[in-house]
Amino acid sequence: MATPEELVRVLLVDDQELVRSGLRRILRRRDGIEVVGECEDGDQVAAAVAAHAPDVVVMDLRMRRVDGITATRALAADPAAPPVLVLTTFDDDELLSGALRAGAAGFLLKDSPAEDLVRAVRAVAAGQALLDPTVTGRVLSAYRAAPSAVAASDAVEELTARELEVLRLMGRGLTNSEIAATLVISEVTVKSHIGRIFLKLDLRDRAAAIVYAFDRGLVAPAG
Repeated sequence: MATPEELVRVLLVDDQELVRSGLRRILRRRDGIEVVGECEDGDQVAAAVAAHAPDVVVMDLRMRRVDGITATRALAADPAAPPVLVLTTFDDDELLSGALRAGAAGFLLKDSPAEDLVRAVRAVAAGQALLDPTVTGRVLSAYRAAPSAVAASDAVEELTARELEVLRLMGRGLTNSEIAATLVISEVTVKSHIGRIFLKLDLRDRAAAIVYAFDRGLVAPAG
């Protein structure tokens, strides 16, 4: 995970050179981001991650040989692998929910503003989850309806009042620093609360926590 002082190292995975070229122009060193490698298909991702050690993988979903969901699932099987930010032109609820189930840290549509992409890459590198608000509600509905979706522990009553506040703020997409500022506590304390939330609710990661918050009506999605 990159610290705020370090360049965020990004691996681009997309089968279209024009798209990768556009992404390179958006993700610039002046924004604290460096594109360290590129792949034109999902079957190249594992080797590229080993070679370039990126902090974030920006992954397309539709590719010729190995799709982005399969590549994401393979990466997520390694606890040391970098997080995946899915970037796609397809406003396809099933595809995006499949990416979440595969272990993606979030998703963003390719028609999003450039500044949203920069913000998303930095957020994911910092350990946050990023779900495009324009389609989050529908995608979470598809996620919940999928037979392979793993139900989290229905133990929200085990959370303390402060842990519940933190979960709601995570569900709204706030970063750890934003949660700390909102609740007037330290980021270390926020991280401690999040760790206990994951443990109590049997959640894998921040994206799963956001899904849980929406499912239990703790926060309502936009869009």
